[in-house]
Amino acid sequence: MKYIITLITLASFASIIYGFSLEENNTQISHKYIGAGTVGIFLVAMPLFLIKESKGKKLNDYMITEESLRKMQGKKSKKTDSQ
Repeated sequence: MKYIITLITLASFASIIYGFSLEENNTQISHKYIGAGTVGIFLVAMPLFLIKESKGKKLNDYMITEESLRKMQGKKSKKTDSQ
């Protein structure tokens, strides 16, 4: 999976660079290459990377809840002993 993400990222950057290096008379084609590279990075490679890196991690550890805010402020939680 790591190599696929790297390949997609490199291909996307290559597409963007190629789009900028085209001559001015091919603006439609250059815009398509730049757009395809941008889509490749942000809509394909980044979500794949985030999925790969977040496996096995609890989402609640990264969310801000009332309990986590109290913990950061050093206050005691509202939970009682009977709960």
